Amino acid sequence: MAAPRIYSRQAMAAGQSLELDEAAARHVGLVLRMKAEEPLILFNGEGGYFSAQITQASKRSVTVQLLEFFPDSRESPLKVHLAQSISKGDRMDYAVQKATELGVTEITPVYSEHGDVRLKGERAEKKQQHWQQIAISACEQCQRNTVPVIHPAISLQDWLAQTEADLKLVLHHRTEQRLEGYAQPETVALLIGPEGGLSASEITQAEQHQFKALALGPRVLRTETAPVVALSVLNYCWGDF
Repeated sequence: MAAPRIYSRQAMAAGQSLELDEAAARHVGLVLRMKAEEPLILFNGEGGYFSAQITQASKRSVTVQLLEFFPDSRESPLKVHLAQSISKGDRMDYAVQKATELGVTEITPVYSEHGDVRLKGERAEKKQQHWQQIAISACEQCQRNTVPVIHPAISLQDWLAQTEADLKLVLHHRTEQRLEGYAQPETVALLIGPEGGLSASEITQAEQHQFKALALGPRVLRTETAPVVALSVLNYCWGDF
């Protein structure tokens, strides 16, 4: 059986003895019930990973010996900043998880006109942390060693005004524009609407900020399906597919 991959947001160096942070220790000691001398793979989200061996383990505390560093990069050469309109239920969780697996670099949850979810204060902070943990768990599963950044939720208007990229795309079904004829970009900003779609005025605002309209076939995609399809196509055209 392959050694479990565990994320721990700590500085790491080969040869170091390291006590895992609380979340990682709980997962290793309590959930996986691992014991001393068992192997692990550790990464801190900054690129590369370490082979490691457990030297002490309990349900609350785990210490490991870091052995060798592997500068393994599984990052796409195409950097994509996804603006995902916040949706109800587990749709947003799914979008964050799958976008991470597909190599997204950054995700900003945005409030849009037809979106029903509004987060404030402590609830907004907890949601951001929740989505960041989903991205971390997805990296553990898909063997990414760099964790995408989940930004605090902001209004769509603010995101449009502050976002820069070589190519900016707004996905909607009111256009027939396909992904062709563009020079190869290094960075892409991708805007996806909520269940009810982006309003006509929001699409116009995006276009005023140099976003190009994009359709991915004749069918209307669900808000959680759209980032999966769009990121797959972008990676096929300019990434590492």
